[in-house]
Amino acid sequence: MSVATSLVQDQSARVAPAPAETLYQFNESPLLARQTRQESNARSYPRRIPLALKRAKGIYVEDVEGRRFIDCLAGAGTLALGHNHAVVIEAIRQVLADELPLHTLDLTTPVKDQFVQDLFALLPQGLAGEAKIQFCGPTGTDAVEAALKLVRTATGRSTVLSFQGGYHGMSQGALSLMGSLAPKKPMAALLGSGVQFMPYPYDYRCPFGLGGAQGVKVNLSYLENLLSDPEAGVQLPAAVIVEAVQGEGGVIPADLDWLRGLRRITEKAGVALIVDEIQSGFGRTGRMFAFEHAGIIPDVVVMSKAIGGSLPLAVVVYRDWLDTWLPGAHAGTFRGNQMAMAAGSAVMRYLTEHRVCEHATAMGERLGEHLRILQRDFPQLGDIRGRGLMLGVELVDPSGVPDAQGHPPIFARLAPLVQRECLKRGLILELGGRHGGVVRFLPPLVITCGEIDQVAEIFGRAMAAATASL
Repeated sequence: MSVATSLVQDQSARVAPAPAETLYQFNESPLLARQTRQESNARSYPRRIPLALKRAKGIYVEDVEGRRFIDCLAGAGTLALGHNHAVVIEAIRQVLADELPLHTLDLTTPVKDQFVQDLFALLPQGLAGEAKIQFCGPTGTDAVEAALKLVRTATGRSTVLSFQGGYHGMSQGALSLMGSLAPKKPMAALLGSGVQFMPYPYDYRCPFGLGGAQGVKVNLSYLENLLSDPEAGVQLPAAVIVEAVQGEGGVIPADLDWLRGLRRITEKAGVALIVDEIQSGFGRTGRMFAFEHAGIIPDVVVMSKAIGGSLPLAVVVYRDWLDTWLPGAHAGTFRGNQMAMAAGSAVMRYLTEHRVCEHATAMGERLGEHLRILQRDFPQLGDIRGRGLMLGVELVDPSGVPDAQGHPPIFARLAPLVQRECLKRGLILELGGRHGGVVRFLPPLVITCGEIDQVAEIFGRAMAAATASL
C-alpha cells in the first residue's frame, strides 16, 4: 500500500468540503462582534480571517454558521496531522484514563521519558549522541529566549547574529532578533541588545543583487569576513540564529550550500549555531527537520508548534558542550504538560511509521506543479518556492519597475485580495513576507492528492477574481 493510499484510508471520516462553486459572504456574527469589543487590539488573525470556528476534522474546519473550509494555515504549522487526528485524541484520552498528573513542573514521568526518547530517535545521530534537552514555557518564543541564555552563558559572549527577514517570536528578547521592523517601532527600545543583522540568501531578491551560486558565494564571504576581520566592528558573537526556511519572512528556503558554509564558518570561529525549527520541524519540509536537507549538525535546535501534537509545548535541544548553566537558570511553570508530551509522542511515531516526510515531499511537489501551471496565466505569480508542504508564492506587479535582478516589485495590494477571494471559496491561507506580499501554504501534512488538487483549483479561481477586481 502506498503512503498516499494509507493516508486517504486513515482519514476516511473527514468532513466533506464545501462545493467548489460556493461563494461565502462574511457579515460580523455576534461572536465576532464580542471579540472585536472585548479582545485586545493586538489580535491579528481574526482581522484577515473573520471566522468563529465550531468543529474541525482532518484538514477541514467548520464555523458556527455551518460553512466548511480547507485549512491551509493549520495553526501556523502546528497541526502536522490536521485537526483531531485519531492518534492524538487517543493519546490524550489515555492520559486522562490513567489518571496521570497533568502538571509536573520539570519532574519526570514515564510519559515525559518516552517523549524524550521518541524525540532523540528522530534527531541525526551526530546530535542525538550528545544531546541535552531543556523544557521551556509552552511557546516557541520562550524556547528562543532559553537558547539565547544558554549560548551566552556557555560562551561568556553577548552578541548574537540574526538574519534579515527572520522571525523568532514576539517576546522582547526574541523580538530583538526579528528582521521585520513594524513590531519593533512602538517599543522605542528593546530589552535585547547586541544583535547584529546579516543578509539572508533570499535568491529571488538577493541582497547583493546577484542571486544563484554567485549570490551565495558573496553572502558567505561577507559573513566569514565579519567574523574574522579585527576591524569589522562587531564583537565575536555567542551564536548565530537562523531558520533553514524562513516562514513568516516569506517562505524563503536557504540555499543548501549556504547552510553548509554557515555551519563551516561558525564552527571554525567557535560560534554556536542555533537553528530555529519551530515552524519547519517535524516533517513540514519533507525531512524531519529542515536543516537535514543540508546534512549539517547544529549546536542548538529550537522546537515548538508540531512537537506537542497540537497542544502547547516547547523545547531546546543542544549539544552537551553548551550545558554549563546552573540549576534554575531557565524555568517555567508550564513546562511539564503531560498531555502535550503524550500527543507529541503519538505524532512523532505516526510521522515515522507512515513515512509522512515522503508524503509531504510528494504533495509539495504536486502543489508546486499546479502553481507553476497557474503561473502561465497569471504573471502576478512571481516566485514559487519552499520545501515540502511549506510553500509560498510571491505576488508581483508585472507593470512595475524591475529590480537589479530583473524581477518585478512585490504586489502588496493584491495579496489580501487573493486571500479574501480564497476564503470566500472555502480556503484558508495566510500571508507573509515583505509588505505581506507572499501567499503561504501550510496545510496539514496528511493532505491527499485530491485535496491538493482542490486547493490549487480554488487558488486559481481566487487569483482570477482578485486580478479582475484591480
